[in-house]
Amino acid sequence: MKPKNPAVWFEIYVDDLKRAQDFYEEVLNLKLNELPTPKDVQGEMKMMAFPMDMNGEGASGTLVKMKGFDAGNNSTIVYFQSEDCAIEERKISSAGGKVFKSKQSLGEYGFMILAIDTEGNMFGVHSQK
Repeated sequence: MKPKNPAVWFEIYVDDLKRAQDFYEEVLNLKLNELPTPKDVQGEMKMMAFPMDMNGEGASGTLVKMKGFDAGNNSTIVYFQSEDCAIEERKISSAGGKVFKSKQSLGEYGFMILAIDTEGNMFGVHSQK
């Protein structure tokens, strides 16, 4: 049996949803869309979804603005896929974030960078070259 990727969803908690949306759209060259919230939490949270294919492989998720949950300093790191993570690395500072670790080799597992977004959340970008 072919093993499946264990991650199926992620949430990045933010303080300023529009600022975080602009950052990820610019750095990752994609478009986020509002994800409707259930009636019982309307007004308490708002989500912007990363592109997703429900039948595709890999994980998708959202940026989340939620009362009572501050951004940054959490212990979750999401890694985004890339053709070459140096491309995203060059966009981070101008988009308002900070490069934490520049592109580095992971040997046979490719390359990665670590960065901090506009909300103080650390995230990674991974590529094979």
